[in-house]
Amino acid sequence: MTSPSAPVLVTGGTGSLGRAVVRQLRARGDEVRVLSRSGAPDTVRGDLETGEGVEAALDGVGAVMHLATTNRDDTEITRRLVRLAEHSGRPRMLYSSIVGIDRIPLAYYGGKRASERMIAESRLRWTTLRSTQFHNFVETLFSVQRFSPVVFAPAFSFQPVSVDDVAARLIELLDDDVLGIAPDIGGPEVRTARDLARAWLAARG
Repeated sequence: MTSPSAPVLVTGGTGSLGRAVVRQLRARGDEVRVLSRSGAPDTVRGDLETGEGVEAALDGVGAVMHLATTNRDDTEITRRLVRLAEHSGRPRMLYSSIVGIDRIPLAYYGGKRASERMIAESRLRWTTLRSTQFHNFVETLFSVQRFSPVVFAPAFSFQPVSVDDVAARLIELLDDDVLGIAPDIGGPEVRTARDLARAWLAARG
């Protein structure tokens, strides 16, 4: 189990999942470092794209919650983070991934899968949690079409999950020292995109 006195470094701590994880960790009294390129208040400056400041941010931490994503390909930022962590006390690493990335041939998923392998083959103790899409992802899918006379729904289904539930599960895995790929987490219902689009339209009027 990670020592309660050791700080937890959160990458992607200003994103949807990151904010939920940081909020829940701080609410229970954990010391949290939020990695940020800007070095904004309540964060530590560090750039995963270049590596600048990341080694200093890793100093003395007991665990890293790697939640950062580029929305393109996470491979390079993960490679850089893993390499620096291996030379900075080898903190435990928890990685947030996506259900189905080993079965769905999307380029972005390929990058996530490569990141999973990179972490698994590292010298770090690691845990990977795959989750289904968050509710706000589904909302964004339709809200970008808000000025269109019709809403297009992709021909597949979702099992959306609350970002707070995923954050809570990641923290449980941290506390219980669960290693390897953890059981997937998803929402309670499988809904078609068309059904979700109708619900969104009804809610937004």
